[in-house]
Amino acid sequence: MPRLRADGTAPGWDALYRTAAPQGGYFTTSQANEVGYSGALLAYHQRTGHLERAARGILRLTHYPPGDHEDLIVTWLWSEQAGVFSHQTALAMHELSDVLPSRHHLSVPASWSTRRLRVPKKVILHHADVPKRELAWIGPVPVTTPLRTVVDCILAHVEPDLVRQAKAQAQKRGLFTATELKHALATSTAREGEG
Repeated sequence: MPRLRADGTAPGWDALYRTAAPQGGYFTTSQANEVGYSGALLAYHQRTGHLERAARGILRLTHYPPGDHEDLIVTWLWSEQAGVFSHQTALAMHELSDVLPSRHHLSVPASWSTRRLRVPKKVILHHADVPKRELAWIGPVPVTTPLRTVVDCILAHVEPDLVRQAKAQAQKRGLFTATELKHALATSTAREGEG
């Protein structure tokens, strides 16, 4: 089976590894194509056991050590790396409440609201732009900051006990003050009113 690129040269594992390593050993077929791996070459490496399919268009280096948040990495790659984990998922990731969401809450760009997507069953999409100042990273995946997370949960009418618990935990840990939350909530409410 083909082990070469179209130009007759063999792509190196190093380039694929450099792409996959920061993503927990996962990568998209598009990312693989960028470093020289054709669909046929990826299929060959799946048959030989070097790669395994994680989801449609997403593969994993078979021998890469397992890590935290692997299911979230697959969801994030599905979103073309444009999504940011938010709402209840972000509450859990920041350890701000006892919430254990059964589905991943993912904020994708507002412009995606017109796109026809085949959304994975375990994903709830929220269409909202997340500016860089409201973005954090937990391991290999992006997540809304604690302040943005709590504001999103308030506006989405998440169970009040979970929101109270999150506010208390965040303030106790010095992640934001009550004044900062009040200001962020007022700003977000005004922005929603304009839209």
